[in-house]
Amino acid sequence: MSGSLTWAPRAWIDGRWAERVLLCAGRNGHWEEITTDVPPPPHAQRLCAPVLPGLVDAHSHAFQRAFAGLAERREAPADDFWSWRDRMYRVALRITPAQLRAVAAQLYAELLRGGYTQVCEFHYLQHDLDGRPYPDPLTTSWALADAAADAGIGLTMLPVLYQRAGFAQPQLRDDQRRFATDAAAVRALQRGLAGSGRPLLNAGVAIHSLRAAEPQAIGRLVDGLGDVPVHIHVAEQTAEVADCLQATGLRPIEWLCRHGAPDARWQLVHATHATPAEIEAVARRGAGVVICPSTEANLGDGLTDIPGWLHAGVPLAIGSDSHVTRAWPEELRWLEYGQRLRLQQRNVCADPGHGESATAARLLQAALHAGGRAAGFARWGLQVGARADLLVLDADDGALAGVPDERLLDALVFSSPGAPFRDVMIAGRWVPRDRLGLTQDFAAAMRALWSEA
Repeated sequence: MSGSLTWAPRAWIDGRWAERVLLCAGRNGHWEEITTDVPPPPHAQRLCAPVLPGLVDAHSHAFQRAFAGLAERREAPADDFWSWRDRMYRVALRITPAQLRAVAAQLYAELLRGGYTQVCEFHYLQHDLDGRPYPDPLTTSWALADAAADAGIGLTMLPVLYQRAGFAQPQLRDDQRRFATDAAAVRALQRGLAGSGRPLLNAGVAIHSLRAAEPQAIGRLVDGLGDVPVHIHVAEQTAEVADCLQATGLRPIEWLCRHGAPDARWQLVHATHATPAEIEAVARRGAGVVICPSTEANLGDGLTDIPGWLHAGVPLAIGSDSHVTRAWPEELRWLEYGQRLRLQQRNVCADPGHGESATAARLLQAALHAGGRAAGFARWGLQVGARADLLVLDADDGALAGVPDERLLDALVFSSPGAPFRDVMIAGRWVPRDRLGLTQDFAAAMRALWSEA
């Protein structure tokens, strides 16, 4: 072994706990060798707690971290996703690149504490406050990339195709003026990011939604794009489904599978209102889905059919989206809890008939493998060739203290929230603990954004 060595008493490998694990990270920041059932060599860093792989947060709007907790009052007779969106645009229209960097740096540090080591940034905030392009079209993208570097997290940038306000609204609204792009602009943004040479940064593309992009532009964006991630919001709201039916005669996922030709590069974000036939169509295409349980609950989106997606074999990643929560154990908990409430059953996402009786383990494995693909990685997790990321559990945390070793993952997901991760490694390097706290820049940005509220 030629790289740095880390030994752990237990590690989550291939969907199970492996004992006495030696992990070698090569100079390229990837796992070079992983060996189980070995004593700790004298020259290895010896950990005293179990380790888990880091997860990918497969859907993020970083600027919305500045809005978390600030839309929880109802002054009108009704409140739904669309009224929330109009209020959220206040942040989108005010935040500067410097404030965006400060907010994102705080968010990314929180995501690290919550067990994520890579985040997919679905980025549509492109232009200056008045809607005019910046001299450098990547100005806001660099703000996010700088924030990720400040925190030490990996970043998959997804510049967004955003052309119109709706199926019957061919122009953007004035409060969407910072979002305007076409296919050529998005591809140029993706090339600029992918070719930057920045560590821990890669790039794909995104389509905001079928209502916000013309079909011809979607085709121009993805044709000949290559093997990079393609993300799209789809079927999040019943109103969106109804509008798509009226405009095209088809439901959004149905239209996408007939005309958009999604393949293994594609990630369907939310996919809340999906029929069994649409789930099967997505499975045949090989596309994945990204579910954001805490945001979907916060916005009142509804509940998708998680057992249906899992049974069909569709890759299922998780995202924190609007960042009302910022830890993957809580997202997995609510992924399952939503189904328990929907079906009035327990351990809905377990599959004992196929040897998967542990709900947390099945959901973790699904999110682990699908998340890596959503971020553009062929390998992810504690396996040779994957980036050398890991999480060290704090077995003394209140949620885990005294729990039998074989039930640690169950308690991590389904016991009360705590601070279960003691340390984080990314690309073979430990993230300094002083990067994981509250930043003064974030506090100042929040005061500036909300001083007039």
